[in-house]
Amino acid sequence: MKNTVSGLLALLLFCAAAGASDAAAPTSGQTSELSGREIMTRVYNRDEGDDRRSTITMTLTNKQGRQRIRAMESYSKNYGQDRKGIMIFLDPADVKGTMYLSWEYESPGREDDKWLYMPAMRKDRRISGASRNEYFMGSDFTYDDIGRRHPEKDKQRLLKEEKVRGLDCWKIECVPVDRSESYTLRTAWVSKEYLLVIKAEYFDKDGLLKTFEATDIHTQNGFSAIYVCEMANAATGHKTEMRIGSMRYNTGLNDSLFTVATLQRGRIQ
Repeated sequence: MKNTVSGLLALLLFCAAAGASDAAAPTSGQTSELSGREIMTRVYNRDEGDDRRSTITMTLTNKQGRQRIRAMESYSKNYGQDRKGIMIFLDPADVKGTMYLSWEYESPGREDDKWLYMPAMRKDRRISGASRNEYFMGSDFTYDDIGRRHPEKDKQRLLKEEKVRGLDCWKIECVPVDRSESYTLRTAWVSKEYLLVIKAEYFDKDGLLKTFEATDIHTQNGFSAIYVCEMANAATGHKTEMRIGSMRYNTGLNDSLFTVATLQRGRIQ
C-alpha cells in the first residue's frame, strides 16, 4: 500500500492523511547504510491503510495577519499501486461546493489526472501542464505539492542526520530530474521514527521560496499522520496552516466517489 508525497505533504490534503505504520520504521542498526533515494522510497511506500477520510481546516494568513478560514472534507483510496482522492470545500459560502479530484499513478512517466470543479461555473477544469504549479485555492501549496511525488522524479542525496522538534531526522537534498519544474531544489527532513517529512524547504532560481513544517503528529489504529502543518512563503509573507480535525481509516469508500461524474453532480453524496 503506497503513500503520498514526498513532495509533501503529502502532506496534506490527501497526504496529511498519509500514515506510517510504526512497524515500517527501520531500526537504528539499519539507518547508517541507507541512501537518500532509499529513505525517500521508504517514505513513499509506507503503509497507510486501504482508504482514508478526514476533515480539514485550512487557515490562510497574509503578511498583515488577516485570516481566511476554510473547512473541507477529504477522501482517498488505493487502487493497487495507484491512488484516487477527492476533496470538497464546505465553508465559507464563496468556496462552498468547490471540489478537487485527483487520480495519481505509480508510474513516474505517466502524468497524474487532476480536475477542479467550480460551482459558480458549473463545470470542471482539467489541471495539467504548467497549471500544476499554480497555487491551490489561494493557499501556499501548489497542485503538485498536495499530490504524491515518485522518488524517481528527483535525484536525492543524504546530507546529514539532525534533530527537528526533538525528533531524529535524515536531511535529504532532492533535485528534480525535469529541470522545467518550478522548484530547483527541495531539502527534506524525514523523521526516522515516523518516516514522515516533517520539514521541507523549497528553492527556486532566486533562492528560498517557502518552508513547510509539521507541528503535530498523531498515531491512530497503528498509523501515524501529520495533523497540523504550515507552509510559509518567504517572498510574500503569506502562510497556510492545515489542521486535521478527524481521521478514519479503512471505511470501505465506494469507487463511484472518485469519478468525474461526482464532480459534475457538484456534491459528494
